[in-house]
Amino acid sequence: MAKSSTLLLCLSVFIFIITESSLAQTCSNYQFSSNSLFESCNDLPVLDSFLHYTYDSSSGNLQVAYRHNNLSPGKWVAWAVNPTSTGMVGAQAIVAYPISDGTVRAYTSPISSYQTSLQEGELSFNVSELSATYQNNEMIVFATLSLPLTNGGNINTVWQDGSLSGNSLLPHPTSGSNIRSVSTLNLISGTSASTSGGGAGDSKLKKRNIHGILNAVSWGIMMPIGAIIARYLRVSKSAGPAWFYLHVTCQASAYIIGVAGWGTGIKLGSESEGIQFSTHRAIGIALFCLATVQVFAMFLRPKPEHKYRLYWNIYHHTVGYTVIVLAVVNIFKGLDILNPEKQWRNAYTAIIVTLGLVAAVLEGFTWYVVIKRGKAEESSKTSQLGNGGRSQYA
Repeated sequence: MAKSSTLLLCLSVFIFIITESSLAQTCSNYQFSSNSLFESCNDLPVLDSFLHYTYDSSSGNLQVAYRHNNLSPGKWVAWAVNPTSTGMVGAQAIVAYPISDGTVRAYTSPISSYQTSLQEGELSFNVSELSATYQNNEMIVFATLSLPLTNGGNINTVWQDGSLSGNSLLPHPTSGSNIRSVSTLNLISGTSASTSGGGAGDSKLKKRNIHGILNAVSWGIMMPIGAIIARYLRVSKSAGPAWFYLHVTCQASAYIIGVAGWGTGIKLGSESEGIQFSTHRAIGIALFCLATVQVFAMFLRPKPEHKYRLYWNIYHHTVGYTVIVLAVVNIFKGLDILNPEKQWRNAYTAIIVTLGLVAAVLEGFTWYVVIKRGKAEESSKTSQLGNGGRSQYA
């Protein structure tokens, strides 16, 4: 069992590092139906978006065309310049969405806080020639912005999409690509760098990834393996007390790693003002509390012959399996938030399915061994009683 557990962990790591290539669309060969021409363009890293632009440094005019592909009906898009920071607060946005009569509405909206809805309003700079088109699930927003050259030609940009309820804009998702849609664009060189890939954004993204990996490995993989060891290895008489020490080692290691993952999650929450994942957070807190109680309950473990040992076993098994179920559920919640490439979710799903199949096979084998052992003991007792009965009448 120990060898199979090690092999499974190695297989998990191997699956997690598998990558797959995909063909990405680029902006350089795109032709506008209106024959509009722009000097530069950037393939934005997330949300199937592209920015075409021409900047005139003498006048400070920035002509832009923001394209958002694969946009299902009933969605809005926004592209913004943030003159004060790299995030959402302070962004000066251009918003567009299709309306029921088949036309597209485009307007400007300043964003002063995380709770601000995309209400129409004037921006901190002039915007002219604002229009938008929506065709073949592609939204294109055109505008000319008056942006005098500052900060070496760098501007902070943000882009988003979200759902509509009639003609009302619903809040955009606060997970996955929707929290990575920020970049810094240099209007002179044409280079663009995602702020989620450098500096503070890079640090936060690394923390999210570390948080996810620590929790997936500890609560989501090691804990179930530890439970499998305790339930099925103990049936083997040759295992002796080894199953217990393997179980304790596996679960204690999982708890220590899990506490580190839980701590990074608390830190991320304190650093992400205005972004909350209530369900994920609540499950995480409940999971940590139950696991902590479970660990400390080991110090109160009665001896096998104690009259309260049965009740302790019921408690231990109930809390243990509850922790595992909550862990698996919350890891999938976390994957929904991080929204990594599909192979990560597929890999973890494959691991959980494999552990489930292993448990199912071992469950059947365990019952077979227990029933066979019970019949053998019953046969032995019957044989002994028979021999005793004959000796009385001999």
